[in-house]
Amino acid sequence: MLKINETIIVEGTYDKIKLSPFIDGHIIATNGFSIFHNPEKIAYIKQMAEKNGILILTDSDRAGFLIRNYIKKFVPEEQIKNAFIPQIPGVEKRKKMPGGQKLLGVEGVPVEAIKRAIADAGIDVGEDGISADKSSFTRADLYRLGFLGGENASAHRSALCRFMRLPLRISVSELLKVVNRVFTQEEFLELAEKIKNEENC
Repeated sequence: MLKINETIIVEGTYDKIKLSPFIDGHIIATNGFSIFHNPEKIAYIKQMAEKNGILILTDSDRAGFLIRNYIKKFVPEEQIKNAFIPQIPGVEKRKKMPGGQKLLGVEGVPVEAIKRAIADAGIDVGEDGISADKSSFTRADLYRLGFLGGENASAHRSALCRFMRLPLRISVSELLKVVNRVFTQEEFLELAEKIKNEENC
């Protein structure tokens, strides 16, 4: 059981059901896009963010990112941690048809993938907590290593996301945060070289 101090923000009731067996913490469901027109829930999320911070754990499809980005408009960045589930094709058992992008949501991905996403978000879970950042790469380093600004930067960045099992829609700043939490400097430099070599073959 992971004890998480931050309030976890998910999209729906089935996501809460998915997390409840292995997470000891407060979970709020946005009920999809209804958050856009629900001032009471917005105020509640803001209150929780001010108290202990929030962890946003939405689906890796377009809708999930729209909700994630909307929350960022009313909660300060320093009160937010972002967990990103991998983009896994499929459809949840309870659904007859897959979503528009045919990707599994939080309720459908393996538990281990969710735990990994939480770890990569830098969440402190007590005595079994997550270690601090392992490295301190910057946007300038991503540019120097070919992941930003260059001719093949987008392809290299996509390859990196696939390797790390991150959604391709992740922003550069969030990708950088995950890289710094997951890799030592030596590990990432080695991976960057491997990815560029494979992409250029």
